[in-house]
Amino acid sequence: MAKGKIISGIDIGTSKITTVIASQMEETDKVNVIGVATYPSAGLRKSQIVDIEEAIGAITQSVEAAERMAGCSIAKAFISINGSHVKSQNSKGVVAVAEPEGEIIMDDISRVVEAARAISLPTSREILHVIPRDFIVDSQEGIKDPLGMTGVRLEVETHIVTGSSTAMKNLVKCVQELGIDIESLVFSGLAASESVLTDTEKELGVCLVDIGGGTTSIAIFIEGSLAYSSVLPVGAKNITNDLAIGLRVSLDSAEKIKKALEKRKPLEKKEDDNLDLSKLDLEEHLSKVSKKTVVEGIIHPRLKEIFQMVGEELKKSGYGGGTPAGIVLTGGGSRTTDIIQVCKRTLALPVRVGTPSGLSGLIDEIKSSDFAVSQGLILYGLKNFERESGSSFSLSKIGNILGRIPAKGAIHKVTDFIKSFLP
Repeated sequence: MAKGKIISGIDIGTSKITTVIASQMEETDKVNVIGVATYPSAGLRKSQIVDIEEAIGAITQSVEAAERMAGCSIAKAFISINGSHVKSQNSKGVVAVAEPEGEIIMDDISRVVEAARAISLPTSREILHVIPRDFIVDSQEGIKDPLGMTGVRLEVETHIVTGSSTAMKNLVKCVQELGIDIESLVFSGLAASESVLTDTEKELGVCLVDIGGGTTSIAIFIEGSLAYSSVLPVGAKNITNDLAIGLRVSLDSAEKIKKALEKRKPLEKKEDDNLDLSKLDLEEHLSKVSKKTVVEGIIHPRLKEIFQMVGEELKKSGYGGGTPAGIVLTGGGSRTTDIIQVCKRTLALPVRVGTPSGLSGLIDEIKSSDFAVSQGLILYGLKNFERESGSSFSLSKIGNILGRIPAKGAIHKVTDFIKSFLP
């Protein structure tokens, strides 16, 4: 078995399920991927479970293949969650510092975050993340970490991500059937941001657009913190469907044509307009198609529609003018032909395609933007793993753990957590 801390992430998406197992050596900060596997999804529609048995089967295939490569089994993992049920809101919390003459301690920070967490939610929704954006100590704004500061009144501005209880429970059930404990359910937009966004972009203001198979996740960062999250119920599969209808071919054939177009170069001459499909071995025996008709007539309109919806979300968030770093595209859909040009034209913002970074080891298979979420889960897990394995014991640690696991089995989790501090 590999030495060091083992961190695992399972990205459960509409089109594929990716399992990544990584090891962090204690001597260095380097994180090596020691096992990775991708398997086609089953039992999911628009990132939500619609058939539990099929979903469990697909997740099992992905996990077992990654475990074989890593030479170790997964005991616990960070799991991505997505779907149009994911919503967000910002909330404030205020508390009096326990020792006004002394310093602000972790207990004060924990209490103020809990105060911000006290929002009114329907019984059908649960909190996924409570992310502190800014702290205010005695009217001094813009404080990122108030620990050790002196003050009487402590306030916090948080970003709260919520999801459907039903969707979360179904996802939890599928993973727990494999005997894997869930460290945390992580919003896929937040996970992707860990692997593709730079600190400078987050500080300036940036909008991450993760185009998956069935959904598109949006995460807007302002002044270094997540300020708005949402999920659109459209994705790259909609482009495939449009191609299938427009060219009168099967979905498999449409997918092959879409992938062939991803590799195309811009047209230089008119005679280059025809796309040779003979090598794709299509069922319909279609040998040629006009690139202009397919790209400008079918793909561009759908991309434009997706980016118009992104633009509406930017307006709705109130941060439309606060993202000078522009748009960072990621996910499988970000490889669609001409996507950067269409995005620039529709949103009038700088655009780039974000490729994941931050991990080493067996990453040849997961270098592309398709795997931003799966790599991001490891980086997110590492950040939280470090915070929770520090020597100081505080209520915030239990709060963090309870806040991100389902109520069922919470006592078992807390017991295990407390045991970890015993000799």
